[in-house]
Amino acid sequence: MSSEGLWSRTRRTAIAEITEVAMELFLAKGFEATTFDDIAAASGVSRRSVLRYFGTKEDIVLGRLADEGRRVRTVLAARPDDEPLWTALLNTMVTLSEEPGVDRERLLKVSEMMYGTPSLRARSVEKHLQWQTDLIPEVARRLGGGPDDDLTTLRATAVIAGAVACLDVAGETWTRRKGVVPLRDLLTAAFDSLRDAT
Repeated sequence: MSSEGLWSRTRRTAIAEITEVAMELFLAKGFEATTFDDIAAASGVSRRSVLRYFGTKEDIVLGRLADEGRRVRTVLAARPDDEPLWTALLNTMVTLSEEPGVDRERLLKVSEMMYGTPSLRARSVEKHLQWQTDLIPEVARRLGGGPDDDLTTLRATAVIAGAVACLDVAGETWTRRKGVVPLRDLLTAAFDSLRDAT
């Protein structure tokens, strides 16, 4: 067992524990009202330790969002090749939104915090840009080209941007409606609106 492997596991554990503590504070006190000192004290570590793992409070909330692009790519790649691209992207988003074990009540509170906090909203858009990099190879392949083909890359990027926009507006509507309307239905309506407009 290498020391690097041990360090990696220790780091992941620390990040997960600090994230959990911070999220509880954000939801209880509010995002803006919670400080790094609050998070450090509740986590039982120094402020410096928290800052070693997270550059900003926004990174604590949205740190995993950039990594989600790789999960989206994996699920999309598993969809049938003969499934139309736009349908495959919709089904991918629906699959990920309906993963078992998700605490819907907590998810709604986190979504309300994200959509209600301008700095979180802006950072979420920035994190979603990473999805383009992650998804371009698979989307380009489905479009019949390669990631080194400029026109195919442009088309793939536009399709991904449209899909992410649909996810965002569906998520915002789901949050505004307090989760009453299933996210699946909102995603379908958003994706259909772009499909019908072309």
